[in-house]
Order: sequence, then structure tokens, then C-alpha cells
Amino acid sequence: MLSGFNGNIDEGKHMARRRRAQRRQIAPDPQYGSVELTRFINRLMIGGKKSVAQKAMYDALERLENETNRPAIEVFEQAVRNAMPALEVKPRRVGGATYQVPVEVRPERRGALAQRWLINAARERSGRPIADRLYAELLEASRGGGAAVRRREDLHRMAEANRAFVHYRW
Repeated sequence: MLSGFNGNIDEGKHMARRRRAQRRQIAPDPQYGSVELTRFINRLMIGGKKSVAQKAMYDALERLENETNRPAIEVFEQAVRNAMPALEVKPRRVGGATYQVPVEVRPERRGALAQRWLINAARERSGRPIADRLYAELLEASRGGGAAVRRREDLHRMAEANRAFVHYRW
């Protein structure tokens, strides 16, 4: 018997040294009562300036509500849903070659990726205040367009193209 080996093998993944990390409870945001929105604001925040991120987000949501005549939180959730990837590719080395293996995305990661892509897409639109850029990106994403949704489609295309390597999943 190997010394220090206790029989726990997690299918080739690295073992954590301690217990599993605890998920933090996030308080819902004050205006809409949405935990998802709080997560989005937290990701948007730069340098711990939460009030700045909150103001920008609320301004964008207010504009969305006025323009679309739908509840802003509904438009926001639709935008995030439209940007969520179902599949992604992960590099896997097999005998000296690296294959892009398609794998399903875990639900928590799906939302995290979608939000990150929406924020990055909004930041890349230049020349206007962040509230305006967020508004434009969320509006386009809720209608199935925009850079974040395009990024999801590119990822899906790549996963589809590499379907032949799906048997290398681990």
C-alpha cells in the first residue's frame, strides 16, 4: 500500500487540502431584491466602490424600463439568460497533443461567465458613461444580440466543431 494514500481519488483532479470552500450568502440588492443583480453589481465594481457601480447599474436599469416598457429586472434577467453558455471547451493533453474538449458548463459558472461577458462587452464600448454602455449592452443581449451573446455563440460553435473529442472528457 502506498504511504499517505487513503483511497480517495477524484477522477484525476487535484485534491483539495481541506474541506470544500463555503459558498457565501449574498444579500439581495436594496432596490429590486435580486441576488443576481447584487452579484452583477459586485462584478461591475472597481476598487471597492460599490456605490458607484450601484448608481451606474440602477441608471442603466431605469433607462431599460423606460425604453422597453417592461420591468427592468426582467430585461436584465433575459439579457443574462441569453448570454449563458451551455457548453465550453477545455484543453486536454493526450499523448503530446492538446485537444479542445467540449464540456458542459456548471450552472454557477454559466451565470458567472454570462455576467462577466456582459460587463466586459459594456466596458469595451467606448466614449460614453458606463451606465449608457451597460444599458446598450443589456438591451442588445436581451434581444439576442450584442458582443456577450456573440461570444457565447462563438464558444458553442467551437464546442460543436470539436465534438469528435468529447470522449476525452474527464
